Amino acid sequence: QVQLAESGGGLVQPGGSLRPSCTVSGVIFSAYAIGWYRQAPGKQRELVAGISKGGTTNYADSVKGRFAISRDNAKNTVYLQMDNLKPEDTAVYYCSAGIFWDVVRGTPQYWGQGTQVTVSS
Repeated sequence: QVQLAESGGGLVQPGGSLRPSCTVSGVIFSAYAIGWYRQAPGKQRELVAGISKGGTTNYADSVKGRFAISRDNAKNTVYLQMDNLKPEDTAVYYCSAGIFWDVVRGTPQYWGQGTQVTVSS
């Protein structure tokens, strides 16, 4: 059974940082691309960042220079370092896994349950 378990969300003030993580089980982790998506109330789910099995990354324009995605294949875990957070970053953040182009196009094989990130003073 494939499981994607997100953790590390929370409440942070504007300008602060968070580092949610996604731990994957039930598949050969190193063979999969991983993506982080987010969905704010009343908005569509959008890609935040993706990382290929080889480590190639891509980011939404709105987070470039503030967010960094990385993976640790020994721990089956992907991290999303989020710095200089803004109120508009508030959303539920979802982890996803699959073939790279499916992940970045929003049609991955697997989804996590999500973790809430709230940026507010």
